[in-house]
Amino acid sequence: MWELLQQMPGGDAAFQQPAHRWQSYLCDMTEKELSSHFPSLEKELIEEIVRVADIKSLKEDEILMRTGQNIRSALLVLDGLIKIYREDNQGNEFFMYYLDAGKACAISLVCALGQETSGLMAKAVVPSTVLGIPVQYVDAWMGKYKSWAQFAVGSYRERFDELLQTIDHIAFRNMDERLVFYLKRHQETFHTNIIDVSFTEIAQDLNSSREVISRLMKKLAERGLVKTNGNHVELLNLEKALS
Repeated sequence: MWELLQQMPGGDAAFQQPAHRWQSYLCDMTEKELSSHFPSLEKELIEEIVRVADIKSLKEDEILMRTGQNIRSALLVLDGLIKIYREDNQGNEFFMYYLDAGKACAISLVCALGQETSGLMAKAVVPSTVLGIPVQYVDAWMGKYKSWAQFAVGSYRERFDELLQTIDHIAFRNMDERLVFYLKRHQETFHTNIIDVSFTEIAQDLNSSREVISRLMKKLAERGLVKTNGNHVELLNLEKALS
């Protein structure tokens, strides 16, 4: 199965690590535990996933998927948080969406089925664990298990809706509104009012500059909506900016 996870030259560093870093089977994860992460999947499918999937632990900031990488497995998140983004030739990043526990990487599903390369980047925001489903099972299960087909289609739809939100804010919103949207999504994803992200990283995610983000944060602070302190931001009354 390790051969299925080998990548093209220049591909995903996370999958080019020594094979012993991968567990061939989910020995430490019972079917009950897996079902708790993916409750919509039927029992027989859970049993197959336990039998054929690979599991990988990722460190914070570890790259999971690179632009141009050949995808041979569909990726499911067991725990942690995965950031999906675009990167240009100069290394500038543009944030797209997060994947947390119980979510599938839709681009990996599409690319695995079509034997295509990735157009996006993915990395762990915090220590995370993901499952790799070999491509032949991704395809076979579409016809074999109704719950898998529904899960895949649902994943496509959720990611598409998130992309529409991102596009709407790029096309129809000013940078100050995009910043508020970014902070709100971060708050909802991490379930905290403390945004422990530097202005530089926020600027990268929004394809802006640190100076612009710093100026806009100062305006939000003056309105009593946020409080800045070093490299983190405390959200005080963000709903006021959204009303």
